[in-house]
Amino acid sequence: MTEIRLQVGVLDDYQNAAREFGPWSELGDAAEITVFTDHVAGLEALAERLAPFDVVVAMRERTRFPRQVLERLPRLRLLVSTGMGTAHIDVGAASQLGIIVSGTGGRPQPAAELTWALILGLARHVAAEDAGIRTGLWGRTVGTDLAGAVLGVIGLGNLGRRVATVGQAFGMRVIAWSQNLDPAGAAAAGVEAVDKQTLLRSADVVTIHLRLSERTRGLIGAADLALLKPTAYLVNTSRGPIVDEAALIDALRAGSIAGAGLDVFDVEPLPADHPLRTAPRTLLTPHIGYVTAGSYQAFYSGAVEAILAFLDGHPIRLLTA
Repeated sequence: MTEIRLQVGVLDDYQNAAREFGPWSELGDAAEITVFTDHVAGLEALAERLAPFDVVVAMRERTRFPRQVLERLPRLRLLVSTGMGTAHIDVGAASQLGIIVSGTGGRPQPAAELTWALILGLARHVAAEDAGIRTGLWGRTVGTDLAGAVLGVIGLGNLGRRVATVGQAFGMRVIAWSQNLDPAGAAAAGVEAVDKQTLLRSADVVTIHLRLSERTRGLIGAADLALLKPTAYLVNTSRGPIVDEAALIDALRAGSIAGAGLDVFDVEPLPADHPLRTAPRTLLTPHIGYVTAGSYQAFYSGAVEAILAFLDGHPIRLLTA
C-alpha cells in the first residue's frame, strides 16, 4: 500500500453516523478522514469545501457532482458513491478529468420497510393520533382497513416485489404496472398486471418503486392524480420528480385524494418554506428509506474497501456512464 496520506472527505452525514458504522481504522495512516454533518447546496461553496480532498465519499444522491464542480477539484482522484447509482454524478466528466468513480454495496430491504411504515402511518393516522395524545386529545380518527383493499404497485422490481409480498400478507389484492412490466413475471409473484389508468382508478394505496429517468420524470401528473379515488393514498419512496409535486400539493389541498406519504422530494433537503411542510393529509420523512444500521454498515464498509483498492492500484466497483 502506498504511504501517501490521502485527505478523505465524507459528505452529508446528517445522523453523525459515519464514524460509528465505517471501519475507517482499516485505512491506518494512509488517510485522514474529515466528516461533514451538514449539506452544502451551492456549487461555489461545494467546490470550496471539497478543494482540499483527494477522496470524497458521497452519501447516495444527497450531493450532486456536475462537471462545473468536478472541474474545480484538481486534487480529487477518487469519488466513492454509496450504492451503485450515478444519477448525481457526471461520470463522463469525471473520466475525462481522471477521477475514478466507485460504488459500494447496499441493501434493498430498508426502503421497502419504510414504504410500509408510511402506508400504515397513513391508514391508521399514527402521526395525528400521537400528536393528539400529547395535547390531551383521545381517539379522533377512523382508520382504513387494508385487508381486502387494493394495493397498486408502480414498478414491480426488487423493491416493488417486496412491498407486494407484504401487501399480500395483509390480505390485499395487489395489482401492478410499469412501462416494461412482464405480465407473466407479475403473475408468478401473485400480482395482476394492469394498465396505468386501471391501477390508478382501482387502487386504495398507490406506491411507487421506479428509478428516476427521462421516461419516469413527471410520470404521475395532474391527470393521473385525478384518476385516484378520493379515499386513496399515494406513497413515494423512490424519487420526488417521478410525481408532479405542484399537482400533488393541489390534490392534497383540494381533498381529491386521502393523503400522501413521501420520503423523497424535488429538492432535498426540503426548503423550510416549502408548501409540502404545511400541506394537509401528509406523512413526510426526510429521505430515510435507506437509512438503517445495516445499510450504513454496507455503505461505509464498501467505501473503505474502495479506498483501499484505489491505494493498491486496483479500483473496484467502477461506475461508468
